[in-house]
Amino acid sequence: MEMGQFLAIFISAVFINNVILSRFLGLCSFIAISKETKPALAMSLAVMFVITMSSIITWFIYRFLLIPFGLAYLRTISFILVIAAFVQLVEMVIRKISPPLYRFFGIYLPLITVNCAVLGVAVLNSDMFFTKSSAVAGSFYYSLFQAVCVGVGYTLAMLLMSGIRERLELCNVPRVFKDFPLAFIIASIMSLSFFGFNGFKF
Repeated sequence: MEMGQFLAIFISAVFINNVILSRFLGLCSFIAISKETKPALAMSLAVMFVITMSSIITWFIYRFLLIPFGLAYLRTISFILVIAAFVQLVEMVIRKISPPLYRFFGIYLPLITVNCAVLGVAVLNSDMFFTKSSAVAGSFYYSLFQAVCVGVGYTLAMLLMSGIRERLELCNVPRVFKDFPLAFIIASIMSLSFFGFNGFKF
């Protein structure tokens, strides 16, 4: 394992290949929950938890079950099952600890199950840190670190978006642009700004 590799993963996952603004994954929760900062932060933490934990479990499943038994073609469906289980866990915890937050999330909390960002990270880890028959050196640590960094990038995008949308609530925005149209315009501008990080080379 090399520290330079960890730095490259961090910069790539948070800025260059931001899961929302560069890879365009997880846009449903990004647009729907980013109206206020507090729910956006709560959703980001929930997604980060699911991404991290599912990446750990999927790494073990892929390394010790799918590859040795020649079942790599079942990668997607097995990863989805793991993600669904952790989403149910997060949903139960939030429902117990904060019923108002649970009601605010509504349908979007269960939709983490089908959040393509969560599945995308698990698939990306298996593509990047595995060869055809074995894990590369430090594969588990790289996968875990990348999952956390993707969660950080997701949180950064959510907080930036929610901060902008909260400030725009104080502005006199034309009615035709209010809510989702304006959110997509903001998201596109943010995405263009993050594409500027593509100039970084490692």
